[in-house]
Amino acid sequence: MRAVVQRTLSSQVTSEGVVTGAIKRGLTVLLGVAPDDDERDVAYMVDKLVHMRIFEDEQGKMNISVQDIQGSILVISQFTLYGDLRHGRRPGFTGAAAPEVAAKWYQRLIDALRATGLTVETGKFQTEMLVTLENDGPVTILLDSKKIF
Repeated sequence: MRAVVQRTLSSQVTSEGVVTGAIKRGLTVLLGVAPDDDERDVAYMVDKLVHMRIFEDEQGKMNISVQDIQGSILVISQFTLYGDLRHGRRPGFTGAAAPEVAAKWYQRLIDALRATGLTVETGKFQTEMLVTLENDGPVTILLDSKKIF
């Protein structure tokens, strides 16, 4: 799994003209799923997302997690995180999981995040979406469950 994680003051996602998810302060997560992802990848991502210390404490140091601030998480499916431009100019997406596989692990991640007690909102899987967010910082973190970066 891959994720682009942004610390946000607010964000929302709209699909087919309907807001499917909206949060106040928290994390906006663009999530891609690989064909070989499994429960270990879900567990890794949940641990990092819930506990990464990217919110500032009283001294202005990034030392607090989304769980500590009782923030929310907006998760949006994004297969293009596996886009490969090493050959040519049009990205190839063979590194992304097939939709039926991706949908399963996307939902598993959402369920596992909700099990932590955090408020989790989502986009609508496999649709065109409009994402609006107010970055905080900005702080943007790249995560990869295979630890490629």
